[in-house]
Amino acid sequence: MTEFSRFSEIPTSQREECLRACREMTDSIYEGLDVEREIRAVAAQELGDTVLLWDDARLTALAVCHCGPGSEAGSDCCYIKFGAARSGAALELLFDACETLASAKRLSRLIAGAHVGRERAYRQMIAHGFRSDFQGVAMQKHNDAGYNRPSTYVVDDWR
Repeated sequence: MTEFSRFSEIPTSQREECLRACREMTDSIYEGLDVEREIRAVAAQELGDTVLLWDDARLTALAVCHCGPGSEAGSDCCYIKFGAARSGAALELLFDACETLASAKRLSRLIAGAHVGRERAYRQMIAHGFRSDFQGVAMQKHNDAGYNRPSTYVVDDWR
């Protein structure tokens, strides 16, 4: 059964184990990809929360979210700074969980970004109802595709 939780709800004694699960999942998408600092910063500065999607004891998706005034989201928005999922089904459930977070915080808009090179994630966002507000360019050192591959389920906006 798939369930979601928030990093802020994880007991302090279990947070290191949770962060290891996050690191393992993101590393499986792209070697060395680790968003622990972002998760910790959002928690420490109370800028929002990190949504965690679990299938039994396995982490299947995560989203580092900024929420409301004083964060990068701005007023009345929940902004997925970085989200990743192991599958398209998990990404869809992650969007639903982020909408639940936004609703709980009384925010009316969910914002996320995706590189069009991540074709499956991009198409899924469009099907979920996301619309383009602006377009940008991602430049990678040595033209390394990184996690900007059609098969990855990653959404991000590193403005």
